[in-house]
Amino acid sequence: MKRRDFLATGLLAVSAVVLAGCGGSGAAEHRYKLAPESVLPIDIRKAPDEVREAYLFAIANRDTLRYIPCYCGCGSDGHTSNASCYVKDSSTADNLVFDRMSLA
Repeated sequence: MKRRDFLATGLLAVSAVVLAGCGGSGAAEHRYKLAPESVLPIDIRKAPDEVREAYLFAIANRDTLRYIPCYCGCGSDGHTSNASCYVKDSSTADNLVFDRMSLA
């Protein structure tokens, strides 16, 4: 991936996550890719809309989020990027292992 393409994709991804919390109430049409809610475990399905949407975004856009560092201080928990705040690095698309830190 070229640096320019990465930066454009990264900025789009970050903007989408930030705007997800500003969308207001009610169902909105998403302009970015989300994973189906059926992949989430029950406890995450019961989380507030913004939290569920962040997990669904992270699953569907994991390759992009791997390039975005996380600044919440979770490196000591083994997180290597923003993606690993939601889905553990060792998990695969067929066997997702969720990090529940974002539920707190």
